[in-house]
Amino acid sequence: MNPMGALENGRVKRFFSARQKMNAPGVISHITQRASGAERLFHEEDDYLELLVRLKKVSETYEIEFIAFALMPNHVHFLLYQNEANLNEAMRDLFSQYARGHNKKYERKGHLFGGRYRQAVCLDESYFLAVSLYIHLNPVRAGLVVQPTDYRWSSCRLFTESPVTQSFVSPQRILELLSQDPQEAQGIYREMLEEGQKIKMGEVFEDRRAIHDLQWSLSSVFHFLGKLATLRKGEPSKHWDETELEERIAALEKGRIHPLPRDKEAKRYLAEQLISRGFTRGEIARKLGVSRKTIYNLLAQPPK
Repeated sequence: MNPMGALENGRVKRFFSARQKMNAPGVISHITQRASGAERLFHEEDDYLELLVRLKKVSETYEIEFIAFALMPNHVHFLLYQNEANLNEAMRDLFSQYARGHNKKYERKGHLFGGRYRQAVCLDESYFLAVSLYIHLNPVRAGLVVQPTDYRWSSCRLFTESPVTQSFVSPQRILELLSQDPQEAQGIYREMLEEGQKIKMGEVFEDRRAIHDLQWSLSSVFHFLGKLATLRKGEPSKHWDETELEERIAALEKGRIHPLPRDKEAKRYLAEQLISRGFTRGEIARKLGVSRKTIYNLLAQPPK
């Protein structure tokens, strides 16, 4: 199976278990890893610096492009782009080397990390952007800082300060989605961070929908997010903005759209729009007030 083709055709899930990973050139992933139990990954400044040095080395050795990161006291977030099919080797090298040095320094034994890393694939540019914002807002959510740019151990300031500092981190992939003018792109990103601070965020380790919820909330203010989603096979040719989509869903909930042939088509378009935003068929059924079987039947119908 061609991994990228499977992604584009919607045959691969966004989230991958500890044992199964999407490992192919061109894949953009949100990688998370946490400490075992109540352990801390970082006790002092040198620990953070040590992992940053190892990140840079992994970037050079494995040709992995790090786009965003946040090093939290007991877990880490990386947003990265693969040039080669070597993600497993790169992450194993990164985490095992750091754990070995950490155990030696603090004279401890046992596992530092709580199992293998987790991976979520960015299937569209809207989710890609939302992941970067989630990562940079994480220290604010954890109560470590008031402003995301105040946190020293993340890549946030590379996205908001001009000129962009030279680094092994490449924020350009995100900023170019916002504007071709670097300063304008940074301004928009700062606005999105400010808006994101008003949103109550979940924790991705407990709630897989945490980033989707952030994405959905931001898109009600920044309508262009809906247009950033890359259309895959079976998705609608017209991508409504979030305001129009919510209005149509509200019409369904109020009974203004009835299960007539024409209205089934309207429901099918709504279902396709929600699929394109990462909702499962079960979640769509609950949102639209119909059975899962109805959603499956609607999506199986050819467009008219």
